Amino acid sequence: MKKFLALVAVVALVAFAAPAFAANPFMDVPMNSWAYDAISQLSAVGVVSGYPDGTFKGNQPMTRYEMASIVARALAVVDMNKASKQDVEMLKKLVVEFKDELDALGVQVDELDSRVAVLEENLGGWALNGEFELRFRNYSDSYDENKLYFDDARITMSKVIDDKVKFVARFESQGTDLVDDGKGDGFRWEKFYLDVALPWDSSVRIGRFPTCWLGFLSVDNDPLYEDTYHDGFWFSKAFSMGKFDLAIFHEETGDKMAAHDVASADYFQYKAMLSLNFNEQFSGGLYANMVNYDDVTAVASDAVDHTVYAAWLTFLPMSGVEVTGAYYLNDLDVAAPAVDDASAMQFIVQVDQDVFGFTSARVEYYDYEKGFYYMNDPFANYQKVMGVYNNGSVLADDTTELFVKLTQTWNDKWSTFQRFVSAESDASTSDVTDYSFGVGYNYTSNLYFELVYDAVDYDGMLGVVDQGDSNNLIQFKTYVSF
Repeated sequence: MKKFLALVAVVALVAFAAPAFAANPFMDVPMNSWAYDAISQLSAVGVVSGYPDGTFKGNQPMTRYEMASIVARALAVVDMNKASKQDVEMLKKLVVEFKDELDALGVQVDELDSRVAVLEENLGGWALNGEFELRFRNYSDSYDENKLYFDDARITMSKVIDDKVKFVARFESQGTDLVDDGKGDGFRWEKFYLDVALPWDSSVRIGRFPTCWLGFLSVDNDPLYEDTYHDGFWFSKAFSMGKFDLAIFHEETGDKMAAHDVASADYFQYKAMLSLNFNEQFSGGLYANMVNYDDVTAVASDAVDHTVYAAWLTFLPMSGVEVTGAYYLNDLDVAAPAVDDASAMQFIVQVDQDVFGFTSARVEYYDYEKGFYYMNDPFANYQKVMGVYNNGSVLADDTTELFVKLTQTWNDKWSTFQRFVSAESDASTSDVTDYSFGVGYNYTSNLYFELVYDAVDYDGMLGVVDQGDSNNLIQFKTYVSF
């Protein structure tokens, strides 16, 4: 085939990626040639290279190997989000047609197929999706006023830049305030980051984003640690037995994404986690989270240097049954309380509905030592139990906590659940019990309604904040995702 005719097949794919006026490197292609612009642009992006003597030899027949080389280089430079559907179809045909020659050139055709798949999946540029939760809450006493509010409203935008880079940004209105007061309410850019695929099954996330690495250990509200937003880097490396994660963050004073909104509380945070799959029945991992404040003078008591360690092991004794044990250890760099090194143990049993036939069950049990530092109340889905929301606290006494939730899925529309939480400490006036009964209805696959009655009985507040003796809550939630 003639070179000029063969190049027509790839010009549409890559010409737009080159400069509009690129210099012509080939002495035998005059400026008045009909192919001058196309050849110049393709040369500028490295698709055609010519011969060592500086000529293009456009009238000379092209071998199939030369054409296969052009196809491979075109794939390496094509802007995948600007290509049209017709361009994609042409590219697929070229890959199929020159498969043998590409193999002979050492080009992995499977990798080319995956690049084309990325191109097909992301035609159209930007992807847009979102969610919001509208809640109505009616309380039985003056503990909190009745509310009708957006719990979360989020719009997420993403764009696959190429097969190695993806951009994600999410805009959020959270809480009841329409103006950001620095405590997480109001409108804000919740996250924006790049996901970059690296060699050797590794990747890095760069920008502002949340991390919730221990989220699998808590399903009701939040894990004991994390669920905060950071500015920094998150590196991941997959290997045959699992994955390794490493992250470095820095938070500035007054940063609205920071876990602590206190003066002089800039801090660096270093996190690492090793997740392992030993076999089909056993998995586990190790976790470390270190926070170092730049200046902790005259700051809130929760803004102290601390390190958190965690280890867990999961066992699958039979289909539909999962048992997990976790151990936490924290080290606080603070004079009070007297116990600055404290631990906690967590045990989880999860049974799917297929096992019992009529209900699923999840049971969680915690045993905390006095002085244990935690960031979140793990069971504050409806009302506070431990007495803290995302701002850190230290337990004044040895404490145990039990969580039981039964869920019945009746069909693809209706479900019901019952929930019980009990927290008891060594102090006789620091016990809490919480009961919940709920009905869920999936109107469509994207629209969910939930009606819940929740009753909590406070006999003190585990030494944190007493919110009265008891309170009842009726909540109606609407959740939409698209």
